[in-house]
Amino acid sequence: MALEFTVPGLDETSSKKAIEILQSRLSNEQECALILKHAHWNMKGKNFIGIHEMMDPEVDAVLAMADETAERIATLGGQADGRPDDIIKNRTHNSFDIAGRQEALDYLKALNDYYTDFIKADREAIKQLDDVDIVSSNIVQDHVQELEHFQWFMRSHLI
Repeated sequence: MALEFTVPGLDETSSKKAIEILQSRLSNEQECALILKHAHWNMKGKNFIGIHEMMDPEVDAVLAMADETAERIATLGGQADGRPDDIIKNRTHNSFDIAGRQEALDYLKALNDYYTDFIKADREAIKQLDDVDIVSSNIVQDHVQELEHFQWFMRSHLI
């Protein structure tokens, strides 16, 4: 990948490494938004309305994360790949397999597991980014804080 430019203080090698890590996170953020909407549309049961309404703000938050990640990639001189094939190509964890009309709490259990893997991957990205670009690391750290907060909401329903 050829960079259009580099930001002051980062060499091309560091920029390319940061972009590679961020692209993985971007694909996972895009996938997460789709998964949340899938759950939002297909859950049912006695806990439906509260959980259903909890999903849309998280979709918006995850899409905002993806936008911030994509813009950081562009800032570093790269290009953000946001096509469906890129999401699959860059997946770092198991696919989300719950489908169809299911109890809201079953969706939350599956989402809780999904978020655990997602957060672990983000934390690994933070470790890697700390060595190449602290600004990108800080962005992912902010995203983890939001993801952990939403996971706490989900877990509160599961206790």
